[in-house]
Amino acid sequence: MSQNPIAETIASLMPRAKRELTELVAFQSVADWAQFPKSESEGAANWVADALRAEGFQDVALLDTPDGTQSVYGFLPGPEGAPTVLLYAHYDVQPPLDDAAWISPAFELTERDGRWYGRGSADCKGGFIMHLLALRALKANGGVPVGVKVIVEGSEEQGTGGLQQYAEAHPELLAADTVVIGDAGNFRLGLPTVTATLRGMTLIKVKIDTLGGNLHSGMFGGVAPDALAALIRLLDSLRAADGSTTVDGLASDAVWEGLQYPEADFRADAKVLDGVELIGEGTIADRLWARPAVTVLGIDCPSVVGATPSVHASAGALISLRVPPGVDTFVAIKLLEAHLTAHTPWQAKLELEVVGQGQPFQADTSSPAYASMAAAMQVAYPGQEMQVAGMGGSIPLCNTLTQLYPDAEMLLIGLSEPEAQIHAVNESVSPQELERLSVAEALFLVNYAESKRG
Repeated sequence: MSQNPIAETIASLMPRAKRELTELVAFQSVADWAQFPKSESEGAANWVADALRAEGFQDVALLDTPDGTQSVYGFLPGPEGAPTVLLYAHYDVQPPLDDAAWISPAFELTERDGRWYGRGSADCKGGFIMHLLALRALKANGGVPVGVKVIVEGSEEQGTGGLQQYAEAHPELLAADTVVIGDAGNFRLGLPTVTATLRGMTLIKVKIDTLGGNLHSGMFGGVAPDALAALIRLLDSLRAADGSTTVDGLASDAVWEGLQYPEADFRADAKVLDGVELIGEGTIADRLWARPAVTVLGIDCPSVVGATPSVHASAGALISLRVPPGVDTFVAIKLLEAHLTAHTPWQAKLELEVVGQGQPFQADTSSPAYASMAAAMQVAYPGQEMQVAGMGGSIPLCNTLTQLYPDAEMLLIGLSEPEAQIHAVNESVSPQELERLSVAEALFLVNYAESKRG
């Protein structure tokens, strides 16, 4: 990276960034009190609040959101007449999943092969550190040229919507001219990328009942309706033979016109086993960013170990449905509920419960903020042009902010490139990517302030 004062400052701050990320990763801040103590999330929230106070932020507050978690807010005034930029990250993380599969402990930041491993290192505690680095570099080189609001969410991974509800009840709090969401990522390590679209999502719990209790499979099997078999048939109705998502009435033929995702790269990123086919049809980008995708996240049924020869009376599942921009999540939910009802076999008793939802998002990439970011990324990543990609994941807050502040420009950047393996075991962040994106964010704030003055 060609050096300039901001880049040089951030390079000098990287050892401090590693120490701070180590402290932040150590909090087991999974926003599910059935799995991890609430005190772990509270500790992370207080760490973030203390960091903002140390940087001179005013009005720093731990916001008690309706879902029982805390989001952290702070405001750093800018020069008179300067625009205001909202910087977003989240401190809550996914559970570590299989502790034994982590090469190093999930909540101990560990350097290995040039990367820093730990849960939340990329998604999204590293995103908060990125914001800190950018602001510190600006303060050391003439000052922060814009007003800055920071909001760090405490339940993004749980999808319980606490911050969205809080923002709707306090619409003045997060008002800004531009929003930088630090929870996305580069399409490829070293390839500067802004994310222009996000799929919306819904989570639905499914429960099927067929009998008053389990029965002996020898005495009753073949006639008594098996709830687990009914569930399997129902879940199978959500996919065509090639694996494409098939929800009655939900279109699944849209085309992605932008950056493409070579199949060989996807197979490597997803660690698809040799000889195993990919599912669906169309380009990889079509399937990831422009079409709906259903996933069975879990099934309630007896495990193989300890199973008895029984016809099962009840079975359940948790289903995720991702929908692309242009599809209303509430319409998709109704279609999914109707599909599940219509395809439940043997008139089994079906219960459905929507437990999470979020609308898809599409940014205006022609806005002035994108030009400012493109120029910043060209400096931070010499020889590389900024790319615009989609992302199959969901960030429900984006739509809330768009509805509250329709004139605000929205940019999505972050540390979650494919090698980061977010949500999986052995999540990691590239310190080089953290450094470069921090430079890009700092230069963006300079460019954006200048564009508004012009």
